[in-house]
Amino acid sequence: MDPAPSLSVSEATPRVEKEISWLSFNERVLQEAADPSVPVVERVRFLGIFSNNLDEFFRVRVANIRRRVTLDNARGSDSGAAQLLERIQSKVLNLQQEFDAIYASCLRELARHNIFLINERQMSEAQASWAQQYFKDKVKRHITPVVLDGVPNLTDVIADGLTYMMVALHKEQRVQYALIEIPSDKVARFVQLPHEKSKKRKALILIDNIIRYCIEDLFTGFFEFDRIECHAMKLTRDAEFDLSEDLDQSFTEKMSHGLKQRLTAAPVRFVYDREMPAHCLQRLINQLGIENTSSLIPGGRYHNFRDFISFPNPGRKYLEYRKNPAIKTRQFEDFTTVFEAISHSDVLLYYPYHRFSYLTEFLRQAAFDPAVRKIKINLYRVARNSRIIASLIDAVQNGKQVEVVIELKARFDEEANIEWSKELSEAGIQLSFGISNLKVHSKLMLIERVEEGQPQLYAHVGTGNFHEKTAKIYTDFALFTKDPRVTEEVSQVFDFVQRPYRPVSFNHLLVSPIEARDKILAMIDDEIAAASNKRKAEIWLKANNLVDDEIVERLYLASQAGVSVKILVRGMCALTPGVKGLSDKIRAISVVDRYLEHPRVMYFYAGGEQKLYITSADLMRRNLDLRVEVGCPIYHPELKKLIMDTLKLHWSDTTKARIIDAEQSNAYVARGNRKKIRSQEAIYEYLAAREQRDDG
Repeated sequence: MDPAPSLSVSEATPRVEKEISWLSFNERVLQEAADPSVPVVERVRFLGIFSNNLDEFFRVRVANIRRRVTLDNARGSDSGAAQLLERIQSKVLNLQQEFDAIYASCLRELARHNIFLINERQMSEAQASWAQQYFKDKVKRHITPVVLDGVPNLTDVIADGLTYMMVALHKEQRVQYALIEIPSDKVARFVQLPHEKSKKRKALILIDNIIRYCIEDLFTGFFEFDRIECHAMKLTRDAEFDLSEDLDQSFTEKMSHGLKQRLTAAPVRFVYDREMPAHCLQRLINQLGIENTSSLIPGGRYHNFRDFISFPNPGRKYLEYRKNPAIKTRQFEDFTTVFEAISHSDVLLYYPYHRFSYLTEFLRQAAFDPAVRKIKINLYRVARNSRIIASLIDAVQNGKQVEVVIELKARFDEEANIEWSKELSEAGIQLSFGISNLKVHSKLMLIERVEEGQPQLYAHVGTGNFHEKTAKIYTDFALFTKDPRVTEEVSQVFDFVQRPYRPVSFNHLLVSPIEARDKILAMIDDEIAAASNKRKAEIWLKANNLVDDEIVERLYLASQAGVSVKILVRGMCALTPGVKGLSDKIRAISVVDRYLEHPRVMYFYAGGEQKLYITSADLMRRNLDLRVEVGCPIYHPELKKLIMDTLKLHWSDTTKARIIDAEQSNAYVARGNRKKIRSQEAIYEYLAAREQRDDG
């Protein structure tokens, strides 16, 4: 390939701050909640997704910016963090106002379908009586008030992200304060009340409001009071934590210690009912030691809207998305065992369109197949009742050698993974916890089977976790293969994780942090050189996030050279498409719909070779330099075509695709005279039709 011409990108090249770009992504989620064409129950659930996203945003990204502001103040420097924080707060305030308006709109729409979310003052006498009994039978046992007079340090008591009631007990001139945790992890947040008059009318009530109605029952006989006030509040903490360098501590002990540190980490957001009296708010501020008033955010009567992700549908089925049955694939169905199927041809699954059960069946069969000798897998997140875990334990009980790399630093899954590691270890499974300072984020499984007296490797390489629940709502690719070009290098990845001090290189896989960045940049450079020499040059990228400075700069250079660049990005995008003289040839869209777009795909025309990779890595510094990630080439022509066809369907979307631009406008792709296409539905139909053709 001829060398690329001399191109340049100045330091003033536009970059979108990743935090602002992330808020634009969450705004796209809010657009789904506002869209009247979306079934109303799903609109309410999108409000829950928006809220859950915002909680994590504050716990991680805003917390990080606050640390930068603190560091700037200590050094007397200015990194721009304070100004960025102001922009974030302004954007969040605007989004919150939109949220409130959309929520009110959803309630009105639910009412039109005879579904009413009522409060404790709107219950009939019969409903109130039922609610009191429900409180006594189901709720009261889970509530133990915390009296604030006896708590020297309230930060040791309040858990991150949970909703509490601040209770003020008035007796003449005296006021006593207490906190009540809303036990939404013990009982359903939404309760359907008995029918009144008409069975068509469905009344739902938040457990918060049942507690408000029965609040006196908790304190009568223990405290004297004339009246009670109660208002909701929620604290969001910094999700980062430091781990002791004490070499005498085991890694799991350090992780447990770090999780305890998170409990008392600095608050980055304190949301409270704006109707809360000043004396209640001040008492909380004093006992929590909140000094930065920018952390204080007045809100509505209810918090933890993330629970609305599970908003029930007591009405007609059309009020939520129609359930699409997972597609069966002939590539597995036509064979007695999964090993026969993979031996016949590489298999590519696309969740949740295809059945995730093919993956669990792969491991289940390996667990008892007499020909299987070894199983290796790396786990990042798994479901609570994981069939993956069960099969690994079954395998070791059947005498297989089982090796598991479990990532204890998977954010917000650390505690669960610590417990899984204990269970796996007790079962006799060989465990490792990855590499110090590098998260193992790849999605790999390797099975060694004896065939005709020789060891034969089978591999799984995916873009998503081995998690039965998220596989129903995240789209992801999973490749099953016995191609030695892939399986032998997957084996090398496991060896690298076990012995990172040994030199290693890869000819087929893209492995971070070893060679992935350099190889991706080299493939972009090849396209630049081709375009500069008037040959066809094309790049397609699909990612959750595109914020790596070096990748962004190289894509700008590619555009300047004339390379056609198409980008599908779900979340953050630091790159600005369509800037004259810089990124004219770059187009970027984002698709937000019923499923969360999660696959990472890279395609390079490569002079007609058409190199295509699926990968676990986003185009971020952390994924390319600070994690163990694996990208896998797709060699089978039919599977390559399948992936490219799905990317093209996304690009034909005239319903759920938004344009990524400098203004962060989130404008929908204009339909014009084109056919109305909703890409996720079109992909389902495409895959179903493909199986029917194969069957025929």
